[in-house]
Amino acid sequence: MLPHSSIDNIVSQNLKKLLFNSRELAPLRPNLESLHELQRHFITVAPENLSSNCQVLGMRHGILNIAAPNSTIAAKLRQMAPELTTLMQTRGCEVSGLRIKVQVSYDVRQPHLQPRKISPAIQKELIEFIRHLDESPLKNILTKLATKKNSE
Repeated sequence: MLPHSSIDNIVSQNLKKLLFNSRELAPLRPNLESLHELQRHFITVAPENLSSNCQVLGMRHGILNIAAPNSTIAAKLRQMAPELTTLMQTRGCEVSGLRIKVQVSYDVRQPHLQPRKISPAIQKELIEFIRHLDESPLKNILTKLATKKNSE
C-alpha cells in the first residue's frame, strides 16, 4: 500500500489533469493557480508550527485572507502580520496586509440541497480518472458521483 503522501500526490496530479483537460473547468484555473501559489508562499514565509494547519482563503484588494484553526495561532499570526506581509512582498506577491480568521472545523448540519448535475463530458472524464485510483473511500465516493442516475 502506498504512503498517504504518495496517494495525495497521485490524486493531486490526476485532479490537475482533469482540471487542465476540461474546457468546462477552464474558468477555474487562474483562481486555483493563484490560490495555490499564495498558499505555497505563505507556508514558506510563516513558521511551520503556525502555517501547517492554516489555509489561504483568497486575496481581495491586496489583503491576503488566511484561515487559522484556533485563536492562539490566529493571534500569533496577527502579531507577525507586518513581517509576513513584507516577506510575501519580497517573494513577488502583491500583498499589502494579512487578515487572519479563526475557522474551527466541526460538523454542522447542513440544509438539504438539491443535487447538482454533471455534464456527460465531465462524467466521462471522471470515470476515466477513477480507473487510475486504488480502492479507497475517495474512489467509492467518486464512483457514486460519476454513476448517479440524475447526472446529465
